[in-house]
Amino acid sequence: MTIYLYKNDLPPEVSFDGSVAIDTETMGLKPHRDRLCLVQISAGDGEAHLIQFDKNSDYNAPRLKALLSDRSVTKIYHYARFDVDVLERYIGAADGPIFCTKIASKLVRTFTDRHGLKELCRELLSIDLSKQQQSSYWGATELTEEQKKYAASDVLYLHAIKDKLESMLKREGRLELAHECFKFLPTRVRLDRYGWDEPDIFAH
Repeated sequence: MTIYLYKNDLPPEVSFDGSVAIDTETMGLKPHRDRLCLVQISAGDGEAHLIQFDKNSDYNAPRLKALLSDRSVTKIYHYARFDVDVLERYIGAADGPIFCTKIASKLVRTFTDRHGLKELCRELLSIDLSKQQQSSYWGATELTEEQKKYAASDVLYLHAIKDKLESMLKREGRLELAHECFKFLPTRVRLDRYGWDEPDIFAH
């Protein structure tokens, strides 16, 4: 594991293509209230790139925004519904194509109700992921080494998990259904913002 930490944007020498794993850390779970503190990115190569934003940031991150807007790059998330909302609100971009490992897990791992990243790492990759820093203070000026490692671990394994889940979805004939769900995610985010975060508008 190699971790790089930047302030406010990606450096010009860092670039990605093909696919990237992305995660965010915020001050809470309400994107309209709780500010974005950290964006984590990995190409699935054992390296994690962390972009930290301080309290006074204007979130003007043109290189990160360009990556998030690049439709030639697949973005892999775990629970994309939250991360896409946060990235659109603060960075101004979160364009597809998208692969959400949580949705994929729910579509194919129907034998369980445990679809967290920790469970997927354990079951699919035999990796015991620590979630000890999940509720730590991400608004700190300086992140601890434990926070950096935790943040990195949230993206380092998503490519491998995606590969496993894609194989399972193909086997069960649900890959096309998964991709249709991923396409719907930006609309799902907009529904959340307008107040339809819980009611099922498809219900009778």
